Amino acid sequence: MSYATKMARGPQVPAQRRTRFGVARRQVALLVGVVVLGVSPAPALAEESVGVSAGLGIGSALCSLVYAPTKILYAVGGGIIGGFAWLFSAGDNAVASAVITPAVRGDYVVTPAHLTGDQSLEFIGREPAPTYAAPPPQPQPY
Repeated sequence: MSYATKMARGPQVPAQRRTRFGVARRQVALLVGVVVLGVSPAPALAEESVGVSAGLGIGSALCSLVYAPTKILYAVGGGIIGGFAWLFSAGDNAVASAVITPAVRGDYVVTPAHLTGDQSLEFIGREPAPTYAAPPPQPQPY
């Protein structure tokens, strides 16, 4: 085979390598398809079909694979920085709490309710709602 013929045909890839990349390409395309189906908005039906709920479940699991480790790293980093804030503020719990609370509170996994928009995904946590104790009993007159 002449040099010009080889150049016209382009680089030759071994059959084994072509097959391996072909399989990987198909697997990535399948994964993208599942994610797209799982994340797409569900039609407004009285009851969700099995396919929609399965797609939402798979989509939320795949999203959680990325989201959960990110949230955990954020929470651990916030805990470390909150510890240093407490240390450098001479043990002021309010300073440490202002750093640790937003980092540690919030959602750690993505649920199907997050994907459908029924519930908001909270990465940075909020302060807990205040709880009030019952007022003390009033003394009874004799």
